[in-house]
Amino acid sequence: MPPKADINKAGWEQSEFPILCETCLGSNPFVRMSKQEYGRSCGTCARPFTVFRWNPGAGARFKTTVICQTCAKVKNVCQTCLLDLEYGLPTQVRDTALALQNEAPTSDINREYYAQNMEGKLDGNKSGLDSGRASSAGKEMLKQLARTDPYYKRNRPQVCSFFVKGECSRGNECPYRHEKPANNDLAQQNIQDRYHGRNDPVARKILTTHAENQGLKPPDDVTITSIFLSNLSPDSTEVSIRTRVLQSLPTVQPTQVKSIVHVAKSRCAFVNFMERAAAELAAQAWANGLEIDGETVGIKWGRSRAGGIKSPSLPPAPTTVTT
Repeated sequence: MPPKADINKAGWEQSEFPILCETCLGSNPFVRMSKQEYGRSCGTCARPFTVFRWNPGAGARFKTTVICQTCAKVKNVCQTCLLDLEYGLPTQVRDTALALQNEAPTSDINREYYAQNMEGKLDGNKSGLDSGRASSAGKEMLKQLARTDPYYKRNRPQVCSFFVKGECSRGNECPYRHEKPANNDLAQQNIQDRYHGRNDPVARKILTTHAENQGLKPPDDVTITSIFLSNLSPDSTEVSIRTRVLQSLPTVQPTQVKSIVHVAKSRCAFVNFMERAAAELAAQAWANGLEIDGETVGIKWGRSRAGGIKSPSLPPAPTTVTT
């Protein structure tokens, strides 16, 4: 019985070639691939799919696909490294810059149903990512952060676990790397967080570094939770500013915005958040500016009351002497 005729395999995926980035494919133009239909379940939707395995080149480890093609098309990512195919960046960085809402469900009950519905909509090489309405500031941010050249160093073998324990007896013949592993947050990653763009340590480092390079380093005073907007349009109002702020931060709930103080005469505003984490996310997303009412406004961190500019002292009032 053909796989598609079997009711138990109706939602399973068959494919002839994987969706890969240039880095994962490797520098070898004569790469050989092994193909195994329904070799494993997808790391995001848990549906069985066709698994491909290959060696990208000399001195590299064997690589394999970890998610199905439907999930890769929904996010426009590589099936192996889960990085964006156009910019080579984590999905959290791309979605933050373009203000994209994550519509894929994360629960075990709904994700397989969602993947089956999206499979019918994404025919051929069509991608489910719609970035046509993204702001020019967000696209400019991605152009600055994009990795245009392949980074083959990512294909290196894994660190030898026996070498770390001091028990490896293979020496130079060991196919794994003999070096101490980096013990930091970047080593703590999983497929779900990287795919859905949440709590990704690599994305957090990229966004933080870019914001600091743009002059938006978070102040040492953790009580500062406000962002200062300058050069606003004369037509801007508190409602239009709040609407645009919430649109540009889809992961921030409306209740996280404490208040917006709009000074129309000076064409500036203060966006006050309830928590410091939301303010830092806003600074990272707006590192290249924020478009409000057709104008690209300037972004700066607010100042604490104690560290603000003191008002100049007034001269003493003249005294009159009566004789």
